[in-house]
Amino acid sequence: MSKRSKIILIIIAIGFIAALIWFGKKNKKSILEYETETPFKTTIVKKTVATGKVIPLEEIEIKPQITGIIDKVVLLEGSKVKKGDLIATVRVVPNEQSLISAKGRVDNLKLRVNNAEISYNRTKNLFEKGVIARAEYEGVELTYNQAKQDLKNAQNDYLIIKKGSAGSAGTANTNILAQMSGTILEIPVKEGDQVIQSNNFNAGTTIASIADMSKMIFEGKVDESEVGKLVKGTNIEVSIGAIEGKKFPAKLNFIAPKGTEEGGAVQFKIKADVSLDDKFFIRAGYSANADIVLVKKDSVLSIKEALLRFDKKTEEPYVEVKTGDGTYEKKTLKLGTSDGVNVEVLEGVTEDDEIKIWNKASKDEEKKNDN
Repeated sequence: MSKRSKIILIIIAIGFIAALIWFGKKNKKSILEYETETPFKTTIVKKTVATGKVIPLEEIEIKPQITGIIDKVVLLEGSKVKKGDLIATVRVVPNEQSLISAKGRVDNLKLRVNNAEISYNRTKNLFEKGVIARAEYEGVELTYNQAKQDLKNAQNDYLIIKKGSAGSAGTANTNILAQMSGTILEIPVKEGDQVIQSNNFNAGTTIASIADMSKMIFEGKVDESEVGKLVKGTNIEVSIGAIEGKKFPAKLNFIAPKGTEEGGAVQFKIKADVSLDDKFFIRAGYSANADIVLVKKDSVLSIKEALLRFDKKTEEPYVEVKTGDGTYEKKTLKLGTSDGVNVEVLEGVTEDDEIKIWNKASKDEEKKNDN
């Protein structure tokens, strides 16, 4: 190899080494100094939210005692009523076959009464003359009285079928009266509608629903994963969608013993008595949410959940605690209650430890990296 070739190789080697040094310096990163936070003591409250609605505690449906047609609606929805107030009247439209049958029964019994009366008068005369015994006379008298009573009953049945009431009852059956004091929530019928009386085979037509609006309850549902943490008598807060910025205190009084499956999850019904505020008028059926405290721990050692990392193999939570300039030590934690922002630390760190804030370098280091 000539001297010139050797010189060229040396120059190339020197250039290669210089390039490596240059790239090494260019790609070298300074050690980042992370910001840190220390654990702190705070109150952690774990809540759940139950969705539902606000409904009256007492609500009843008024149904007719007879079948007929609504003749007149006296009151309107939203009216306040007292027990016994007239809400509507029903006009009886008798079934023609039933009416004819009842009329025929009345006519037949009239004939029977006439015949029993003749027999009674004849027997009475014979008894007064001493021709027949008292027992025979009393038997004929009983038959006569029974015939008169049967006729009276048949006449009442005929009037009920024809007019909806009989004599002493007046118009009681045709008048629809409020059965409790409160507010009329709904009148689902109008004048001219046909209504059916309640019986063993039919629930009957609802003419009106009445509720006491001064006593309201929250009715909602909670998930099966949280229902076991609920306790009757717990104080909760109810937020009503139609009333912004106001929370109503309530007390949990019912937790359903059986759940229902909805969308693949089992839900349990809950109820709570709501304390109303006279400044607000609460309508039946308002949608509402209930904030329920599941766990509350006062003054416990905590850290922000954003500081946590989880081991890929063991899935145990850990943090990195500062041990010196730019050095950190991994510490596995034992956690307690979390509210979604802060989490209770049972074991692993103390109040004096400085915990790394992940992916957040100090401002001086950021400026140095930018340059």
